[in-house]
Amino acid sequence: MLTGYKILVAEDNSLNQKIATFLLQKDGAQVTMVANGREAVIQLAQDAFDVVLMDLQMPEMDGFETTRHIRNIMKSNVPIIALSASNYDGEMEKCREVGMNACITKPIDIQKLNNLILELKKDNRIIA
Repeated sequence: MLTGYKILVAEDNSLNQKIATFLLQKDGAQVTMVANGREAVIQLAQDAFDVVLMDLQMPEMDGFETTRHIRNIMKSNVPIIALSASNYDGEMEKCREVGMNACITKPIDIQKLNNLILELKKDNRIIA
């Protein structure tokens, strides 16, 4: 389903890193994993990705700060999907305000995530 897609995953939890890598690679994606927002910014400066999966709570630069940097400093419109451990309305709104295209809650429903990635890449638009 994701064959040929280059996906950057910014996630500090090692178990979540392994699960995300396994599930995305199983569906054909090429996955680059980083442990924080600072590393995500470095990777995005060095390589092009089809989509970024961004954990919200990371050390050094959290997902919100990292997304603001990607949008405002790097001027990149790469689709960004927030990975959130919670699902409250204020957080979803904050994700949109900083420029994330969508938000999905953990544990990740891989079918829902794959469909979201395909839709975002096809339309390159903001969806909730």
